[in-house]
Amino acid sequence: MTARLFFASLLAATILAACGGGEDSLDQTGPRPQLPTRDQTLVPPMKIAKPAGWEGEQPTVPEGFTITAVATDLKIPRQILVLPNGDILVAEGVGGNAPKLRPKDVIAGYIKSLGKSGVEGGDRITLLRDADGDGRPELRTTFIDDLDAPYGLALVEGRLYVANQDALLRFDYRDGQTRIVGKGEEVTKLPSQVNHHWTKALAASPDGGKLYVGIGSNSNVGERGLSLEENRAVIWEVDAATGASRIYVSGIRNPTALAFEPSSNQLWAVVNERDELGAELVPDYLTAVREGAFYGWPYSYWGRHIDPRVQPQKPELVRTAVTPDYALGSHVAPLGLSFASGTGFPGYAQGAFIGEHGSWNRRNLVGYKVSFVPFAGGRPTGKPKDFVTGFIKDGRARGRPVGVTYDPARGALWVADDLSNTVWRVTASQSVALASPVGSLSDTN
Repeated sequence: MTARLFFASLLAATILAACGGGEDSLDQTGPRPQLPTRDQTLVPPMKIAKPAGWEGEQPTVPEGFTITAVATDLKIPRQILVLPNGDILVAEGVGGNAPKLRPKDVIAGYIKSLGKSGVEGGDRITLLRDADGDGRPELRTTFIDDLDAPYGLALVEGRLYVANQDALLRFDYRDGQTRIVGKGEEVTKLPSQVNHHWTKALAASPDGGKLYVGIGSNSNVGERGLSLEENRAVIWEVDAATGASRIYVSGIRNPTALAFEPSSNQLWAVVNERDELGAELVPDYLTAVREGAFYGWPYSYWGRHIDPRVQPQKPELVRTAVTPDYALGSHVAPLGLSFASGTGFPGYAQGAFIGEHGSWNRRNLVGYKVSFVPFAGGRPTGKPKDFVTGFIKDGRARGRPVGVTYDPARGALWVADDLSNTVWRVTASQSVALASPVGSLSDTN
């Protein structure tokens, strides 16, 4: 069979796989998701929602809440940081240069490209200032430029940390500053060889002494060779003063967002799991990050379920694999995580807001929303609730949520949407905020 005929056959199989149903039969959210029998296929089901404009509409939020577009025409907004004076920083950029080694990589790359914005990444951080809080920033300016696919952001004692795809940088910051010039100080280099998963998530410890960096794998399940996975699929702990780093947890395929739960000061992560085992394998997840833990990748998933594609296996390592805390569903692609704090929103006072970027490799579209996982006593409790929806209409995507940031001082949730290149702000109406007891909106969505 010629290479052209083989590619055509694979493409035809992909088109056939994109038709039909048979998914969404299992409950895959919470601490004990239902896991089906493995369904490894030559070409996995692939379908992505092609972009469509908002055409004067906007996302849907629960009754008593308002959503506003505070900035449009950005260049691939990914993560958001709220500064102490209320200014908003938006990291804009895309990166990664992973080669497509298999015919299915080429097909998957093409399918995924159909759901992306046509805008080039900004490789910058933009500042938005909305001093009067009306949702219309009086100032929008480039805060830092000439970056290399910036993603994670953190502010610690007057120093702004930016996680480029290849290095963690530090910039001096003073309150109210509207621009920083210069390349910044390199705290530490970050793994960037191949860079299949280029995003580098970032969170600072509550005392500011440590920085935690999420570093995704270089492949789906090690098919590029495990030599390329050194210092990948891990979370680093970095000493903020010296830049010294160590692996804090391992076997965590792609930790795309990190945040500390405010009542316990426990670090949590959202993680994108592996593909090509079927539409309902493997669930992406939210988990507490336990020092020294091994989360299974690439040898096992959801604890100690063996992935037969990975040979040779390491049974002695799999026996130590930690089961994640909370499943979010297969292929929802969580890219944002932020905890409610302070008084929270009415009905959403304690818990995690999660930006679900949306699936590409299953027939029925999933994700494409901001969900909320309720917490009590520092732990998830109950089922997730939809919080911001409406990104899909008539099978087309009007937006795709990435970073989410809850701002307790101003009672707002900020959402980065990297398809419509918009930053959205969600607020509760004054009447709801004053009149609604905590939990009263828990069944409205």
